[in-house]
Amino acid sequence: MVAIKKFQVLGFQFENLKRYTLNLKENKKMQNFSNEIIDTDLLPKYEEVIFTKLHPKYIFVVAIKLAILIITLIAAPFIYLYFEPDGFSGRISFLLGLMSPFVLLFIVLFALLSFRKKGFAFREHDVLYRYGVLATNTIIIPYNRVQHVALHEGFIPGFFGLAEIEIFTAGGSSSDIQIPGIEKEQAENIKQLLMVKIQKQL
Repeated sequence: MVAIKKFQVLGFQFENLKRYTLNLKENKKMQNFSNEIIDTDLLPKYEEVIFTKLHPKYIFVVAIKLAILIITLIAAPFIYLYFEPDGFSGRISFLLGLMSPFVLLFIVLFALLSFRKKGFAFREHDVLYRYGVLATNTIIIPYNRVQHVALHEGFIPGFFGLAEIEIFTAGGSSSDIQIPGIEKEQAENIKQLLMVKIQKQL
C-alpha cells in the first residue's frame, strides 16, 4: 500500500516536472518571438522589372483581327436590311452612319494601345505579365504555383511564325496567363524553361 502511494507521488511529481519543462519551452519561444515592422520602401518593386514587349509582327495579327471585326460590324446592318428592308428608320440610319466612324476609331485605338501595353518577364522565382489600356494590370505568378504550361498556335499568328504561351496554376480550369505574340522558337524555349522550373518545385 505504501509502495503504491510512493509510486503515485512520484508519478504526480513527474507530471509536474513535465508541465514545468513545457512551460519553460513556451516561455523561451515567447521571448524569442519578434514582430518587427517591415519597411515597405525596401521591398522589391515589380515596376522596376524590364518587360519584354510582344513581337512586332503581332501588330499584323491584331490588324487582321480588327479588319475581320470591322467588316463584320459594317456588314451586319446591311445584311439585316436585306432581310428586313424597313428595319431601320431614317433617323436610326442617320445615327448609325454618324456614330460608326467614331466607334471604329475607338476600337482601333483600343487595340493599338492594348498591343503597346502588353509585356512579359521571367524572373528567377516567378513570371510576370502586364496588360491593360486605361489601367495597367500586372499578374505575378510564382513557379511553385504553376501546374501546367501549353504552347498554342492559332491560324493567323502561326502564319507570321508566332505562338502563345498559356500558364495554368493549381486549381484553375482555364489558363491564368496567356502571353501572345512570341516567336515559335522563343515560345518553345520559354515552355521548356517553365517545365524545368515546375520539376524543381516538385
